[in-house]
Amino acid sequence: MTLSPDFDWDDAYANGAYIENADSYPARWADEALNFRSSWIKKDLDIIYGDGDRQRLDLFHPDGSSKGLAVFVHGGYWRRFDKSYWSHLAAGALGNGWSVCMPSYDLAPAVQISEITSQIGAALNKSAQRVEGPVRLSGHSAGGHLVTRMVCKDTPLKPDVLDRIEMVVSISGLHDLRPLMKTAMNDDFLLNEEGAEKESAALLAPATSCPVTAWVGGSERPEFIRQSQLLADAWETATFHEDPGKHHFDVIEGLADPSSQLTSELLG
Repeated sequence: MTLSPDFDWDDAYANGAYIENADSYPARWADEALNFRSSWIKKDLDIIYGDGDRQRLDLFHPDGSSKGLAVFVHGGYWRRFDKSYWSHLAAGALGNGWSVCMPSYDLAPAVQISEITSQIGAALNKSAQRVEGPVRLSGHSAGGHLVTRMVCKDTPLKPDVLDRIEMVVSISGLHDLRPLMKTAMNDDFLLNEEGAEKESAALLAPATSCPVTAWVGGSERPEFIRQSQLLADAWETATFHEDPGKHHFDVIEGLADPSSQLTSELLG
């Protein structure tokens, strides 16, 4: 891939600049998540899966027996947020009888992206010990990158956990990290060509034949649509889906709805 020196890669990844009232979303997410987390009875919060303070996960359990484990890995360009902003997005899977894992992880620049990949592997290995049955992965933006990395040949997952994964939905995921070297964010990532290639799912081979959906909003920045198409082109196991009218911040909202198309895609 040749990166044009004249192309504005910072603008290509500037989601908030192109979303009306973008600044209002984080506070709303946090409020909705807190309300959900406070009201949902069957839950195990702040399960430790690693040494760092942020290496904790929440597990939400459905009423009755669980069909398996659904996972949501949050985004924020590997630099922002934690699990506390997204609890309400567990409602869709819970309403269909699935347990839901939501992990936090250390953030750049304190750690490199490759270390975050390893941490998510540890979180999934831990949560899979607690919930039996099939595993289905979803992640948004940087989280979409992280869940696709779980099913690459160099996965940090234990073999028995990898074998349980039935579906991956990368929502507005980043699957080729090389363009990020041309952004100001790389002051935090410290990516070089070799490191970017090793963390780019679209440049790697899948470790499993489980289906992968590259899901993206139709009103997103062109670069995110390109990134989703790229994974679908690179992996025989992957398909591309464009969600009409959705932008980068509202494309995940379907996960809170048990009957949404996005939840159905994840759970079948």
